[in-house]
Amino acid sequence: MRISTSSMYANSVNRMNDNQSQLSRIQQQLATGLRILTPSDDPLGAAKSLDLTHGQAMNAQNADSRISAKNALSVQEGVLQSATELIQDVRAKVVAAGNGTLSDADRKTFAIEMRSRMEELTGLANSVDGAGNYLFAGFKDDAAPFSGNGGTVSYNGDSGQKLLQVGTARQLASNDAGDAVFMNVPAKSVFQSSTSGTGGATLSSVTVTDKSHAKAGHQYEVAFSNGGTTYTMFDVTSDPNKASPVASGPYVSGQPIQAAGMEMTIAGTAVDNDTVTISPVRNQSMFKTLDDVINLLETPVSGTTDGAAKLRYGMQVAGDNMDSALDHILAVRASSGARLQEIESLDDEGSARDLNYASQLSGIRDLDYVKAISDLTQKQTILQASQQSFAKVSGLSLFNYI
Repeated sequence: MRISTSSMYANSVNRMNDNQSQLSRIQQQLATGLRILTPSDDPLGAAKSLDLTHGQAMNAQNADSRISAKNALSVQEGVLQSATELIQDVRAKVVAAGNGTLSDADRKTFAIEMRSRMEELTGLANSVDGAGNYLFAGFKDDAAPFSGNGGTVSYNGDSGQKLLQVGTARQLASNDAGDAVFMNVPAKSVFQSSTSGTGGATLSSVTVTDKSHAKAGHQYEVAFSNGGTTYTMFDVTSDPNKASPVASGPYVSGQPIQAAGMEMTIAGTAVDNDTVTISPVRNQSMFKTLDDVINLLETPVSGTTDGAAKLRYGMQVAGDNMDSALDHILAVRASSGARLQEIESLDDEGSARDLNYASQLSGIRDLDYVKAISDLTQKQTILQASQQSFAKVSGLSLFNYI
């Protein structure tokens, strides 16, 4: 078969171009340290590399979220630590103020100090983070969640918890809302009442006199009859049909009624079909507990017939509710601490996952330098040989033999 000179030239140039291209590709691999420069180099490896890179980016994003959650929970823990110390101090003051030898003036001094502690607790509840966001406001973190009017403190935030994606399948709350921390605290021996009817009888006070007979969490109803001159009391929790009264007798405004381990005082004019419902308060804010103590300490005992007894009972209830507040805030701190501990575990897991991603990516993308240098030397030799052979062949001519 005859091969034309132009065909021979074209084939030689194409081969040299191919060798030059392969040599250039190996040089790029050596410069970047990557085996896969374009998806066409290894389509399957490129797809796998893309998946791993996406997983690595998500892992890095989760790590950033863990840092944000850790910072927020650490700031919150610092505030709750201060609140814990405040409550412990107030609890000690309650014990000291309950000393029966103190005068009314002495107790008022304690009340003044506790009002200061109330303001301090409100300030802690309105704490902000480094960005100026209120810690305990839920999602409404751009405004102070707690506002006070005298002894009454109200919550203006919401119950939202900010969830951050801290793991591949784990979301974690980076805050606790103020209503859950400071407002909804389990209460002991605290009651509320409501009145129905056309008369004016209302509950003045309730005192637990015998805890062995008092039924925690029960609701009672006092009904009036005979022109409001007699009362009948029912335990509507145990006896919703009100078939068996727990107490009955003549009603005298302001005279205590002894029943179910409690002493309650109802005052005012009663008429037929009037009812006074007495139910326990299940949750009470820390601020209300403090305010109750302050009001109790500001109420004079000297010159009253039952003032000392009411003071003893009130201080006992205050002590119980301060203990409940302390237990509650310690439980919140335990939950916050558990989340911080989980973040540390997720950090270790995330670090191990990142190393795994890096190892797999290295196995797919990274260049084998020994093989690449060997290929480079081989391609250089082939290119040089093809260039030299082309130079000699291109110099052949019959005119050299004439």
